[in-house]
Amino acid sequence: MGESIRQAYGRTLAELGRENQDIVVLDADLAKSTMTSLFAREHPERFFDCGIAEQNMIGIAAGLAASGKTVFASTFAVFAPGRCFDQIRMCVAQTGLDVKIVTTHGGVTVGEDGTSHQAIEDLALACSFPGFRVIVPADAVEAAQAVRTAANSYGPFHIRLCRPSTPLVYDNGYAFTLGKAATLREGKDVTIIATGIMVATALQAAQSMGQDGIDCRVISMSTLKPLDEDAVVRAARETGAIVTVEEHQVRGGLGSAVALVVAERSPVPMAYVGIKDVYSKSGKPDELLEGHGLTPTNVEKVARSLLERKSAAG
Repeated sequence: MGESIRQAYGRTLAELGRENQDIVVLDADLAKSTMTSLFAREHPERFFDCGIAEQNMIGIAAGLAASGKTVFASTFAVFAPGRCFDQIRMCVAQTGLDVKIVTTHGGVTVGEDGTSHQAIEDLALACSFPGFRVIVPADAVEAAQAVRTAANSYGPFHIRLCRPSTPLVYDNGYAFTLGKAATLREGKDVTIIATGIMVATALQAAQSMGQDGIDCRVISMSTLKPLDEDAVVRAARETGAIVTVEEHQVRGGLGSAVALVVAERSPVPMAYVGIKDVYSKSGKPDELLEGHGLTPTNVEKVARSLLERKSAAG
């Protein structure tokens, strides 16, 4: 396993705090879990624990940003934007202030914390805010770079991180670019577009299919908004079939965003791997991923089925 994505976030925040005295960090009584505690340890005068009051935290973040600060506000993904949707809408999205909302514990991989703490609607909510940039890093390398990009780009961001340590997808030579997808594997038969921790899953599925001569392209779509529409259109035109994979509801997240582009610019057969309009339950992360079909085996199964549809349509 690689480095924890949230650990990379905390480490990068602390580094940014040394470089920029205008960076301020807020948390909602979860600093040890979100890893903002690493910033607090080094820069206590610029760290504020707002307590279990996420709505108030967003108001404070907006006020600090209005006074010229670059503000990072963190909590669990289930609490932002869910618990403080109206405050984000009014104080951050509509004002366009320099607030970066970075959440951890996204998706079902929070595991035993159960249904109440499994954020599976958060990306749909975040993407609905006009003017927001929405990022779901694939690993710790990308997370660190995405946080730096947010710090150096004025305006609202939402970055969603996960709880467990995850495999490294990228090496230190990788360069994250906001709004640009990364093609991790070329292919001409079918494309898998994945986001977050599902990128590693997609790569495993593609490798397995490759053993049977299926040439599968894998695209990491870490920026959900603005979406790299050109990468989607190229995939549609060059491979003729697209599968999306996300640890989120299939409606309102990656699948919906990609489908909108495909429908408008290059219609091809599509399939969606994600959570299918249900809530999950308490369990070990691997068990929950298996239960929702978020595994290399199921991604491969869906992609093979889509290839049959493509052949029939052709």
